[in-house]
Amino acid sequence: MRKEIYDFNLLVSCSWGAYGKAKKEIVQVLEMLGDESPFVKRTIAEGIIGVKTELNSREVVYGLRRLFDEDPFIFQYTLKWVPVDLWTFSDMDSMKEGVRKLRNRILAGERWRMTVEKRRYNLHHNIEVIKELADLIDEKVDLENPEKILRVDIIERYSGISVLKSTDIFSVAKPHSV
Repeated sequence: MRKEIYDFNLLVSCSWGAYGKAKKEIVQVLEMLGDESPFVKRTIAEGIIGVKTELNSREVVYGLRRLFDEDPFIFQYTLKWVPVDLWTFSDMDSMKEGVRKLRNRILAGERWRMTVEKRRYNLHHNIEVIKELADLIDEKVDLENPEKILRVDIIERYSGISVLKSTDIFSVAKPHSV
């Protein structure tokens, strides 16, 4: 019997070994943004935390920037916050189906690129994943200055897929752009 697919709408990275402190920071920050009871859970990949918030994940990212501008030291343990639009299994057919569901978010004429992050996964090489999934999108690729990013976060048997603008990701290292 297969396990349920993840239901996180944010993936948050932290330093290895900092899960407990990072979890407290995530809960505190999300409470400041208006979510009184976010679900925060360690994933099988060290340093990657899954978060299910009742808030819009992109609005969370904009809220994080505002909080960072008010107090950059609020982020002591979390490094990057990435919205996830949907989860599939990490076999190629499931990932293709996920991309088919989201590809209309890359509008006609928009330039795009793909980012694949693999953790605890060796079924397919990055190049193979990119080639198979990119074939499903007809718009022009721009690796330097895309308007949209098709992001695929593979964590063992699950794959989180998102179509994002670069401003939809919050990184403490580059708080105003990624």
